[in-house]
Amino acid sequence: MQEQPIKRKEFSLSSLAVDNATSVFLIALMILLFGIQAYRDMPKEQYPDSSLPTIYVNTPYFGNSGEEIENLITRPLENEIESISELKSLTSTSIQDFSIIIVELSNDVEINDAVRKVKDAVDKAKPELPTDLDQDPSVEEIKFAEFPIVTVNVSGN
Repeated sequence: MQEQPIKRKEFSLSSLAVDNATSVFLIALMILLFGIQAYRDMPKEQYPDSSLPTIYVNTPYFGNSGEEIENLITRPLENEIESISELKSLTSTSIQDFSIIIVELSNDVEINDAVRKVKDAVDKAKPELPTDLDQDPSVEEIKFAEFPIVTVNVSGN
């Protein structure tokens, strides 16, 4: 009785790699070197600038209590700002002499468009604001890159 040899399945890609070991080694070495070079050339920042569409509306009105500021300034501004369709959240604070409103819009809005929309809403609310305001409401974007990372206080004799 004659034994028949066992037929083994062969994966052609593995056989090709084993037959051309030097070429495969050089290709792997090139991929490693090019990857290291690309990693070194890639710009890296520890605190990258992120632009979230967050807008700050500040209105000073000196000589008034927090309750008057809320009724005369904050509410009319909030009513107009709430009409923005991309509004995500609206936070306001009314303290003595100041109205502070922080407007957060959805992330798909460009920051310049967000500032423009909030400025337009503030302009629509200006007729409802007191006529004796020292300054018009200021509308500014919040830039996280401008916040200090470290604050050092030094004192001495």
